[in-house]
Amino acid sequence: MAEAAAAGGMAAEAVGGTGPVPGLRRRLAALGRRLEAPRGAGGDDTFLAKGSAALEKLEALCGEGSENTHPSKLLQLYTQAVLDITYFEESQLVDEDFPEETSLEKVKELTSVLSEPEDLVTECSINEDPINILGTELVECLYWRRGALLYMYCHTVKERSEWLQENIAIFKKCLNDGVRYLMKMLSFRCPLRINEDVSLQDKDTARLLSEGIFSDTHLLAMVYSGEMCYWGLKLCGEGEQESLETPDPAPDSGPGCRSHSAPLDFRELGKSMLTKYVSVCEGPLHGQGWSTSSAKQMLCYLGTKK
Repeated sequence: MAEAAAAGGMAAEAVGGTGPVPGLRRRLAALGRRLEAPRGAGGDDTFLAKGSAALEKLEALCGEGSENTHPSKLLQLYTQAVLDITYFEESQLVDEDFPEETSLEKVKELTSVLSEPEDLVTECSINEDPINILGTELVECLYWRRGALLYMYCHTVKERSEWLQENIAIFKKCLNDGVRYLMKMLSFRCPLRINEDVSLQDKDTARLLSEGIFSDTHLLAMVYSGEMCYWGLKLCGEGEQESLETPDPAPDSGPGCRSHSAPLDFRELGKSMLTKYVSVCEGPLHGQGWSTSSAKQMLCYLGTKK
């Protein structure tokens, strides 16, 4: 991991005391309030406990005086606490089947909270991309979680015909934002370039890595984004797809970038993602439990519907 700026060169702590990460105490207080909020049934208490433990560790470090703690350690701990606490809240939403009256605002709130770690890195004036401070896996997880949350939300509300008819623009925006988060998640690692040095027994793994598939989560991001494109084309129709304040998925842009990007082409992007998914599931992952029947049906629609 690239080295962050030295702690001594940082600005004063925004709320009380001094420290290498301005604004951290304020965000810790906000996470603490989330932990104390009344909770209904559902959710995974394991992740809530993990988030609480990470929060307590951060508060202890700040209480001791965090000048001697490297900023990257504080930022990584904070990111992990955000991921764990919001995962509990997401699980509640899923268990409750995304209540129609309240879930949209809750989804917006959670996607905003999951943006906080990158915002905090930017506020620290560390001249590094968030990925160099937080690490690839944590940054990928931040984008995966936002994209997957929007996927699950859209998967649920698309079945509510009356709601969908009245809120088609909101639905389209959620699809756009979800796809962009997932595409961004897939852009952080460079696919492996296959060469003659790859041995025979490594060919399947090399094929996956050459397609940018480094884990099951990367494969799910592919099929989720393809499926969301299919929903967009089938339920919203052709035309430019617009998005507000979403991350730019271009591989050469910074991971914390939020901008208006070129409109998504649901048809072409959906075909690309689903074709790649089917190819690897019937190739190197054949017989490992990945189904392609739905993906093939969606590809038929994307390929023939005018």
